Amino acid sequence: MFDALVIGAGPAGVIVAASLCQQGLRVGGLSLGDAAAPWPNTYGIWCDELAALDLTPLLGYRWDDCVAYFGAGEIALDRSYGLFDNAKLQGHFLGLCQGHGMVWSQGQAARIDHFADHSRVTTEAGQQIQARVVIDASGHQPALLRRSPGSQVAYQAAYGLVGRFSQPPVQPDRFVFMDYRSQHLTAAERQAAPPTFLYAMDMGEGVFFVEETSLASSPPVSFERLEKRLQRRLEDHGVQVTEVHHVERCLFPMNQPLPDFNQPVVGFGGAASMVHPASGYMVGSLLRRAPEVAQAIALALDTPQASPQSVAEAGWQALWPSDRLRKYYLYRFGLEKLMRFEETQLQAFFDTFFSLPTKKWAGFLADTLPTPDLVQAMVKLFWLAPNSVRWGLMGFAGEEAPLLGR
Repeated sequence: MFDALVIGAGPAGVIVAASLCQQGLRVGGLSLGDAAAPWPNTYGIWCDELAALDLTPLLGYRWDDCVAYFGAGEIALDRSYGLFDNAKLQGHFLGLCQGHGMVWSQGQAARIDHFADHSRVTTEAGQQIQARVVIDASGHQPALLRRSPGSQVAYQAAYGLVGRFSQPPVQPDRFVFMDYRSQHLTAAERQAAPPTFLYAMDMGEGVFFVEETSLASSPPVSFERLEKRLQRRLEDHGVQVTEVHHVERCLFPMNQPLPDFNQPVVGFGGAASMVHPASGYMVGSLLRRAPEVAQAIALALDTPQASPQSVAEAGWQALWPSDRLRKYYLYRFGLEKLMRFEETQLQAFFDTFFSLPTKKWAGFLADTLPTPDLVQAMVKLFWLAPNSVRWGLMGFAGEEAPLLGR
């Protein structure tokens, strides 16, 4: 029997599994396929977040020239950004797991039964795996976790491609974090769907990554619409795609309801609603919070007859303490506002947001600001913003009031 069983072998699964192994626990894993199968999506992070964790060698690319475009021209972000080398990221954490003797099985978790001092997971193929606690890291549609009821979910959607172009779609050696300029669209086209932005970077040797992204929308903006908008954006700059190396389609929930914290299973990653509700970032949080959760679980397992319920309670408390919950609802409040802003309001909001001190907007995006600092940053943004943004922030047309109440 394992001390802990991790369901899922994506970034969330392998990162939390490695942290559990480092606590000296006997850890098992259950994944749909080979745990070492390559991850298809790209994962970005601000370099200072990774440097604080001493994990900078896991980057595949880094840019020091980072800019954004909204309504007031080019904004220099004065902060370095990177993309993970997926093979390094995955290999690093799988290597930690392997070094501690972790065992991975393949299968789909179909059922879980709880007993006094352990849980038993049964796969669709009938395999049974026993562990003192189960951690579900199987993604946004988790295999075992129950969610609290919630409102309509908003999704971030993106369509992008890596390849070569007739001319550089962005300046050489540059990373474009957000480009909300929309002169390439007609007024009717801008009104037909929520605003979208370009996320793009020079990957060296004549190869670029360009991606059209919808920050959050319910229902989500379709990949077809995003692809057309990307094509129109490139054409407006006289850029043609000459060679496609990889196509990326990304869709994930931004405001997924929180899981039920009273269940005897712990969640992690998308399964535990860890996506930042206002920015979409998650990998940095996985790296920072996995050791905290693993330590809490290990301490709870020190009690020989600890029940799955009591161990899970310790894990949930480490993952979602009251202060982090308060910030979560503040971010949800912010997302509700952004989704209602029309294009000029949204551009004015972001112009103001990135005029804040770098430490403030960086901490907001990463969810690393203490709650008083977060509130202070939001108040300062309101004070600096133009009246159109202020009026938008003061309107309560949807769930804003109950979110602030929480």
